[in-house]
Amino acid sequence: MGYKTLYEALPFLKNVDKDRQEQFKTYFKTAPLWLLDSFQIMEMEAGTIFVRENMPVENIFFIGSGTIEAVDYRFFGITYEFMRFDKVYAMGGMEFIMDLDTYRTTLRTVTRCIVVKIPKNIFERWMRSDIYALKHEAKCVGEYLFEDCRKSRELLFLQGPSRLAMLFKERFERYAKNGVLKGRGSRQDLSNATGLCVKTINRAVRKFSEDGLITKEGHQIYIDRQQYENLKALIESAEQDR
Repeated sequence: MGYKTLYEALPFLKNVDKDRQEQFKTYFKTAPLWLLDSFQIMEMEAGTIFVRENMPVENIFFIGSGTIEAVDYRFFGITYEFMRFDKVYAMGGMEFIMDLDTYRTTLRTVTRCIVVKIPKNIFERWMRSDIYALKHEAKCVGEYLFEDCRKSRELLFLQGPSRLAMLFKERFERYAKNGVLKGRGSRQDLSNATGLCVKTINRAVRKFSEDGLITKEGHQIYIDRQQYENLKALIESAEQDR
């Protein structure tokens, strides 16, 4: 193929937001041409599982567009979504850094995604020959582990509705546009993301709506800036009471 630039190797980059373009440019700043030639671009529909826990690490994946989530199926028979990714991380990079042969989590697309796949042996060859790339990947892994630990500490002391409030708060901070978060709010999805049963989710959503913490229109849930601030206050109050 003989690609000479990142944009030639990844033509979809021209159509994604500037932040993600910059993240790709930073991650692959020193990428050699033979690495660009190894890129495989895949399109995946929402709900696609493309990495399964305990399967051998054969490829490294980067999310070109869309959002994915890390899923754990071992929590008392329920699905628990414990992390969402919409930035440029090497999925499989942590396993490389930690010298692990199998994936440590299951990954599933939340939205329709464009995914870049690199064979593990080629990714390792690059990392072992480029100190900048290796240090950047180690930094990304550290950021992921720090965020995962932070979220785990926060959820550890939050119960019931406060967990849902935390989820809404985090999604507002990441996905709100023009001061408003809009989402379909499937009860099962909210259950999966918080570890709460659907019955508890239903009660909490109804109570939040009655208290003006969220706005419901059919299956849609809206949260504006003032509602976001009120959710933050609810969480802070719950943390002080623990």
